[in-house]
Amino acid sequence: MRYRLSLQGPGGKYVDKPEMWARATALLREVLDAADVPYEAAEGEAAFYGPKIDVQIADAAGRESTLSTVQIDFHQPEQFDLSYIGADGERHRPVMVHRSIIGSVERAVAHLIEMYGGAFPAWFAPVQLAALPVRDDEEEAAEAFVRLCVARGLRAELLPAGQGSLGARIRAAKLVPYQAVIGPKEAIDGRVALRLRDGRSLDPMPAAEAVDRILALTRAHALELWPAASAADAGHRDH
Repeated sequence: MRYRLSLQGPGGKYVDKPEMWARATALLREVLDAADVPYEAAEGEAAFYGPKIDVQIADAAGRESTLSTVQIDFHQPEQFDLSYIGADGERHRPVMVHRSIIGSVERAVAHLIEMYGGAFPAWFAPVQLAALPVRDDEEEAAEAFVRLCVARGLRAELLPAGQGSLGARIRAAKLVPYQAVIGPKEAIDGRVALRLRDGRSLDPMPAAEAVDRILALTRAHALELWPAASAADAGHRDH
């Protein structure tokens, strides 16, 4: 990712008001300098009415696109004869700011898909947790756990034993951040054994505790699936 200061270039496609361009460009340079971020100036990338700050991203293939943009526009308020009454009781000309956080939702999502290969951070994953009963006998407990997850705000689904062996279902849900395995002992005790997408397996814990801890991580937009220290305390097993 990089910041680009998009400036006026040669040619007749830009508004011919040198003083306006100089003022707008100075403002944007001041903003970038105050933010203390590195940026590159690029002539010919401005809008026809003024310069802009663009946030440029590159996908896995190296193709670059603009994710976000902020533009200063002195021109169009003048064209539309816009004005307001200030605190001094006098009429003033406003400055228009064009601001787009995500210029194209489709482009942004496509970038995330390529960057993560479908293995999204837990907070962003379409399915955040998959419940896997070991056998049909544990399916009722797994269904109850899924209902608990959904009621608390997690995106969870059941992968019943009828869909294949436990190993096959684990592989089918490899992009899901959390897998809750429920065997006979877990079903009786009201516990779940969490498997993390990164390969770690946690010791069985109470179902409500598992939901609480996953919710805390997803609501914090954490990139890690589980704190390393907590996994060690839980006696995790690496596979």
